[in-house]
Amino acid sequence: MSAQGPQRRLLGSLNSTPPATPPLRPPTNQTGPQCLEVSVPDGLFLSLGLVSVLENVLVVATIAKNRNLHSPMYYFICCLAVSDLLVSVSNMLKMAVLLLLEAGALAAPATMAQQLDDAIDVLVCGAMVSSLCFLGAIAVDRYISIFYALRYHSIVTLARAWRVISAIWLASMLAGALFIAYDNHVAVLLCLVSFFVAMLVLMVGLYVHMLAQACQHARRIARLHKRQRPARQGFSLKGTATLTVLLGIFFLCWGPFFLHLSLMVLCPQHPICGCVFKNFNLFLTLIICNSIVDPL
Repeated sequence: MSAQGPQRRLLGSLNSTPPATPPLRPPTNQTGPQCLEVSVPDGLFLSLGLVSVLENVLVVATIAKNRNLHSPMYYFICCLAVSDLLVSVSNMLKMAVLLLLEAGALAAPATMAQQLDDAIDVLVCGAMVSSLCFLGAIAVDRYISIFYALRYHSIVTLARAWRVISAIWLASMLAGALFIAYDNHVAVLLCLVSFFVAMLVLMVGLYVHMLAQACQHARRIARLHKRQRPARQGFSLKGTATLTVLLGIFFLCWGPFFLHLSLMVLCPQHPICGCVFKNFNLFLTLIICNSIVDPL
């Protein structure tokens, strides 16, 4: 068992890099592609996880202590922080267990180690799914607050928010258990990739629509103040920059991981895809970085 980076058996064969060459023997003068493999030091991975834990604990504590933040919108944000917290804690726990096993400081029967590995993987996968779900829920909540402002408090009630939160947690943990239980099936990878694409399309669609509505509203205000051209350009630039950063960070942090899943289905034996598989640890580290960015 290697301890170079946060090695883990998430979704079964994900951490088992497919062979970089096809079964047939290549000619003697043929060499494989030069792969760029980014190594993530164990200390860096654990440090990033600790920063994420501290940030998200601060968010949860702030919302819990401040009664003015006890509203559906902030409950969704709090749940996102809890999800990111679980992502970081579960990955750090997996990393710590693997390092202890590698060093011989932790002795456990093979069956117990396998059960512990499965339990942590379920937590990792479930936390990732819930994190994506709450990002989508926050986007929907903001959309309703803009386009149905007068009816927002009657639509997004506290009771409905708790039902949505409970459903997301239940579905996420169930999905995590099913994905790990059937980790050798291609359908599992396809479901995860489809879920990511659906969340990406949902967020892009809602936020772009909100930006267009905000720009239109700014133009109306500008016409009233006879400052149409400067106000429109300034607001559009700020709004576009904010939207680009928001969606860009989301895609940068989550995209490589789901690209890895897609290639596991499309070209598991291709040498170039094998180069991508070698950077699996980097992709998981980017997800930890997303858990750092979310509180900010």
